[in-house]
Amino acid sequence: MTKPILVTSAAGGRQGKTGRHVSEMLLKRGVPVRALVRSIDERSDQLRALGAEIFQGDFLDIRSMQRAAQGTSAIYFAYPVQDGLMDATAAMALAAREAGVSRLVNLVMLQSSPDAPTPRMRQNYLSEQVFEWAGIGAVHLRATVFYENLGAMARQSLPAQGAVRLPWGGENTVLPMIAAEDVARVAVGLLTSDKLVPGTAYPLIGATISLKEIIATFARVLGRDVRYEDISDEAWAAGAASRGYNEHAIAHLSSLWKALRSAAIDPNDARYAVSDTIERIGGAKPKSFETFVREGQSELLAKAS
Repeated sequence: MTKPILVTSAAGGRQGKTGRHVSEMLLKRGVPVRALVRSIDERSDQLRALGAEIFQGDFLDIRSMQRAAQGTSAIYFAYPVQDGLMDATAAMALAAREAGVSRLVNLVMLQSSPDAPTPRMRQNYLSEQVFEWAGIGAVHLRATVFYENLGAMARQSLPAQGAVRLPWGGENTVLPMIAAEDVARVAVGLLTSDKLVPGTAYPLIGATISLKEIIATFARVLGRDVRYEDISDEAWAAGAASRGYNEHAIAHLSSLWKALRSAAIDPNDARYAVSDTIERIGGAKPKSFETFVREGQSELLAKAS
């Protein structure tokens, strides 16, 4: 019997739901999935109905992770943007090594280095090192800003006010972005590939797009006037806190917005080119931002609770 692939964050969270996408894509291919979820609810029931083995567990509980990894062939590791990444990494690395896992796909941010601009990115760098030291065939997906995150933030003001309110600077600010689905497709390609080079990092950019283009796309697709309102970092952080964002996520995203504003990204800079990895390994051209907006326009126009 083929060993299952352990997919973490499988129920789907607020940062793109890549674990959910990975689970569904693997199941469609007939690959057995052990879906790690925090709680049993409607989302886990849906995965079970699709054929996933549901494992209720806690990233930060080493015994839980040992049981989750036992008998699996590979792991997709996607830890939420919250405190605890290093503890979760150590627990999973140990569990994977004990279980004889030879492949782990690790989702991190686009920039992963000791001097990266956000605290989460710097932790991502350390997480990568731990997984590589464990000798479990780790590779790293370095994804940029998810369309889904922008969509969730736009919903806070777009339906009622016709405005996107963010601290992203002027209309010429350029952002590297990607659809969570494209990240998941690459992850599935790597999890099921015959060949994998441990330690490889895969930068993932689906589009490099200016704020002016983003606002114009919202207006064109949604068929309404849309404007951009630049707000302060403090105002954004206060609003994020009121909507339930944790302190770790606020610190990371606040630093990220500052970095993107000051980066003066040139869309023609090869460092920010669309990644051929998405089509080569993921098997499909990257989703455009316009396609994302068209697919989710009803949700984008629904007033956020």
